[in-house]
Amino acid sequence: MIATDSTLELDSLKKELPKVQHAEPLVIDLIRDLGARKGEKEWNISLGMTDNLEFDEYETLIEYEWAPIDRLGLEIELPFTFHSEMRNVTVEAVPANRLNSLKLAGQYTIFVSEKLNTSLAMGYINEFEFSDFKNFGNPLIYGNVYNPFFVAAKRWGRNFHTLVYTGPRIIHHFKTKSTHTAYDINSNIHYMIEGTRNFIGIEFNKSFEHRDFDMTIRPQMRLTISDQTMLGILVGVPIARENQSMSSFLRLIWEPSHKK
Repeated sequence: MIATDSTLELDSLKKELPKVQHAEPLVIDLIRDLGARKGEKEWNISLGMTDNLEFDEYETLIEYEWAPIDRLGLEIELPFTFHSEMRNVTVEAVPANRLNSLKLAGQYTIFVSEKLNTSLAMGYINEFEFSDFKNFGNPLIYGNVYNPFFVAAKRWGRNFHTLVYTGPRIIHHFKTKSTHTAYDINSNIHYMIEGTRNFIGIEFNKSFEHRDFDMTIRPQMRLTISDQTMLGILVGVPIARENQSMSSFLRLIWEPSHKK
């Protein structure tokens, strides 16, 4: 009886913290799930293409996310950008190919309510910006981006999900010792099919910088391929971008099994 009571006590101590399922946007994705549990991990590989009128831009990234403790998510990301010029455009007008940066990020879920179907989180992304391949190493790191952010997400009923991800991006250029700030507000609404992790939705990516406003609307869908693998597909429609046309994006998500 004593052993049984001890086992029950240990089981109660190991009871998992509450977690609300939320639809995660595909472009401005989160650092693991809101309410992440210790041991969770995720690999992402993404491919994207953007028509910048004078040249095409191809983006690819690889990122790894994991939760070392309950409710804390960490991330390492390497984003690359490649370009191809259009006709009648000089080579000089096309940006050089590059490994954009090394991104290191953390996110902590500060509030979870199963009763309200609501989660709140705060986080920080530090982005070391690299020189393009033509000047790689001269210098290696030419700037830094400081990006604190806040996330609020709510599930409405069983199927509808909303999420707001917002915060400033402070861009620091080492050579000129100058900084400037942009402010991002990313809002989303999704419909998730009950009993699955498949969804359809729209992501609104908005940025304010020096009296300039940019917004891209991104209709998207996510499909479950297997218990551990999902595929996200979207298109981008610029609403207030002067030098950008349509874009497309694919995100392959793999969540290895973990011990609870």
